[in-house]
Amino acid sequence: MLTRKNKLLLLKLLSLFSVVRGYNILMIALAQYLASIYILSPDLPLRKVVFDVNLFFIVIASALVIASGYIINNFYDAEKDLINKPKKSMLDRLVSQRFKLTTYFILNFLAVFAASYVSFRAVLFFSAYIFGIWFYSHKLKKVPFIGNFVSATLAIAPFFAVFVYYKNFETVIFVHAIFLFLLILVREMIKDLENMKGDLAQNYRTIPILYGPKVSKFMIAGLILLTLIPSLLLITKFDVGLMNYYFMACIALLILFLVLLLQSKTKKHYVWLHNILKFIIIAGVFSILLIDIDLVLNRIL
Repeated sequence: MLTRKNKLLLLKLLSLFSVVRGYNILMIALAQYLASIYILSPDLPLRKVVFDVNLFFIVIASALVIASGYIINNFYDAEKDLINKPKKSMLDRLVSQRFKLTTYFILNFLAVFAASYVSFRAVLFFSAYIFGIWFYSHKLKKVPFIGNFVSATLAIAPFFAVFVYYKNFETVIFVHAIFLFLLILVREMIKDLENMKGDLAQNYRTIPILYGPKVSKFMIAGLILLTLIPSLLLITKFDVGLMNYYFMACIALLILFLVLLLQSKTKKHYVWLHNILKFIIIAGVFSILLIDIDLVLNRIL
């Protein structure tokens, strides 16, 4: 049996895991490794990629910065989240704001320290990344569309770090990046529709609050149509192996998304739309394996 003190400690650890969204961080780390193996360095032996110490520290630095980013975002959004996410917010509040800030600074220090093993340029990159996340959470988040755009840019920054490390500038990589960026940007704009109540109470100047849900939906629909372009290019113009089935499924899901978007009116509807996008993104991570199913076996030696 756990004592009351141990139960409280367990709840606090669970609260901290909720604040930093540990499941998202694990997914991003996995995506960085899969992208490195299948997209960014397809000609290198598998062992050389998996056991690359520099790549390991880039992934660790990315994870630490992302975790600190969730903490500072949670810190600034504490009041808003009480309205938009009351259950999650109550769990998150088991950890004090002071402890969150202390953890934020420790994680950022450890991230820069990990980056220093790779190179001075990596230190500069992750220092800029840390500042970018703070500036977004403190100022840009409340600026309509620019906040969404910056948030999506920050979300793909960990992949940019790996991309620069491998110096692979093939066109297919940019098309993949545009596809992911547009999906995340749409997701950010759906979150604005989903969180209108809390945003309005906290005076956030988001697109649906300033211009109304109809304008926001129109912009989202335009972005979805733009997302179809890289999807079609990856199917027809580039060799992505069996991953083309993933992009075909994406096109079908995005068309369904458009239909549901036009009919959506309540927060519950927007949550469903958010979950569709989340599913597409998570499925995309594992679908990287479909680029060449035999690749891992062929590159072990």
